[in-house]
Amino acid sequence: MQKTVALLLSLILITTHIHSQTLRTTSKVGSTLLRGPFLQAATPNSIVIRWRTDVLSRGIVHFGKTLEKLDRNAQDTVLVTEHKIKLDNLEPNTKYFYTIGSYRDSLQGGPNNYFFTLPTPGTEALYRIAAVGDCGNNSVNQRSVRDALIKYIGDNYLNAWILLGDNAYSTGRDAEFQSNFFNVYKETLLPKYPLYPSPGNHDYYDGDSSEQKVQQTHQVAYFQNFTMPSEGEAGGVPSHNPAFYSYDLGNIHFLSLDSYGIEEERYRMYDTLGPQVQWVKKDLEAYGHKGWVIAYWHHPPYTMGSHNSDHETELIHIRENFIQILERYGVDLIICGHSHDYERSQLIKGHYGMEPTFNPSFLVNSFTGLYDGTSNSCPYLKDSTTGYTGTVYIVSGSAGQLGGKQAAFPHDALPYSDATHGGAGMLEIQGNRLDWKWVCSDGEIRDHFTLFKNVNKRHIITAKKGETITLTAPFPSDKPYQWSTKATTRSIDVKASNKVYTVKDANGCIQDSFEVKTK
Repeated sequence: MQKTVALLLSLILITTHIHSQTLRTTSKVGSTLLRGPFLQAATPNSIVIRWRTDVLSRGIVHFGKTLEKLDRNAQDTVLVTEHKIKLDNLEPNTKYFYTIGSYRDSLQGGPNNYFFTLPTPGTEALYRIAAVGDCGNNSVNQRSVRDALIKYIGDNYLNAWILLGDNAYSTGRDAEFQSNFFNVYKETLLPKYPLYPSPGNHDYYDGDSSEQKVQQTHQVAYFQNFTMPSEGEAGGVPSHNPAFYSYDLGNIHFLSLDSYGIEEERYRMYDTLGPQVQWVKKDLEAYGHKGWVIAYWHHPPYTMGSHNSDHETELIHIRENFIQILERYGVDLIICGHSHDYERSQLIKGHYGMEPTFNPSFLVNSFTGLYDGTSNSCPYLKDSTTGYTGTVYIVSGSAGQLGGKQAAFPHDALPYSDATHGGAGMLEIQGNRLDWKWVCSDGEIRDHFTLFKNVNKRHIITAKKGETITLTAPFPSDKPYQWSTKATTRSIDVKASNKVYTVKDANGCIQDSFEVKTK
């Protein structure tokens, strides 16, 4: 009997040992990367890196100025699957490489894991910003537009990309964000270009409660999946609300707004007494006319694409009650989505009625803005001495969803329109020059325009007679300049004498003069 019991105990011990060894062999060690990394709330001195893992872990980011020397780190202090790690004490306009992982494992790194911090506010340089609207439907068009953008960017850096709403179709649930947004951009845009989103109506459809309820509570995946710089850390007046916020990228001031959410259980974006409008006024008042001002949100004030701005209540109210506030503060560009096409105005001001009431009297000037040497193609011009008059309105809602137009298409205020091709916008801003290009899914640029500020000026320069002085054309150009001295460079050196020098652009649209006076 004792021998039998001993034998049974030995078998139990052996079985337990084998089972234990099997568990050690098959148990998963470490975590798996499910989402990201992606870059949020970038500022000149900080950035938030987010990612998601399948199991709880303490995340860590190793980073540094070279790939070979990641000599700094930041980390989670608790076990989480949603990792949001802020890197602080960074240098402005500086390239950093990074890896993400846990204490035991490195989940992702390498030469494509890098970012540039934002420049110091007010700094002038060449900046590139992509505008992506109504993208998240997991379609062939979405991927084609993505690929066209990547090809256009080439080896250049994209300083930021903005989302114009409806970022995950059709209900904005987390699973749709995963499949239709994060999975689509994970290897291209997300790891190295800072992202600043705005919400659309589909981002507020969660299917679990009434639409009005989630508009009020903002308890939807959109607000859980993104981190916004709503405390003024990237510039602008703090909104203390992730639904709307502002930030500075060099000499550009952006406002990301929410055209569908409800604040304080009753106010929408177009309610002039509501918190969003009151914040917009404070923010624009504080910024003044330091540089470019660009606002973006989902619902457009003008469209005859898949939506009709003369029939839909939200669009009518935005046009009648809201945009005149932005025009009054000199906002240069307004970019929206919602209609699944492309539509663009000229430089206009003061039209708040229905489409049939639009006429040429609302044009600030009659130029096309194409700036390509064709007839009447001079750029749009704005001048601080005349109140920065005029705004260009753009609908770019075909980076994923595509198609649909009204019988009245194109809208009379939006002559540059296309409901056939998918695409996304590309802003290129250098100093006082703004260029917009609509990059289509096949790589073609089917619309573009140029806008200058504060040109065609007379400049007075006083210097000692015979002193060498440098004159610089106050506008960037990618073509030779035309100086009265026959020089073609942007800057020239002259000996000071009582003389007037002029410089023109190659298309004959701009001329600045320098009156040199000797003392």
